[in-house]
Amino acid sequence: MPSAARRLPRWVYGQGVEPDARFSLANERTFLAWLRTALALLAGGVALEALDLPIQPQLRLAAAVVLVTLGTAAPLLAWWGWARAERAMRRGEPLPAPVGFALLVGGVVAAGALVLLGLLLA
Repeated sequence: MPSAARRLPRWVYGQGVEPDARFSLANERTFLAWLRTALALLAGGVALEALDLPIQPQLRLAAAVVLVTLGTAAPLLAWWGWARAERAMRRGEPLPAPVGFALLVGGVVAAGALVLLGLLLA
């Protein structure tokens, strides 16, 4: 097993004691789910612009930008959330509140509203 001194990021792995592997792996699965969500957001944003959809062009572009922005931000939020949870487990502290949920929900709602409006105005 690698020592904490060789594992990165040190500000996570250099804390506390090694938690039960099941909890670390569950935390990793959550991180990977966020990455899959990021890929879906990016694909949705690209598809809005790549396909000839009957949506008002300015609103279609705005929705695509929102989705691509969220898809770009989601991996950063995922990594931050993973690191905070891993560090809390290593320290024996309560798990921190999730990060980025409001941003993700708000952005998806905004993109959906833009697409809906764009369909109605087309």
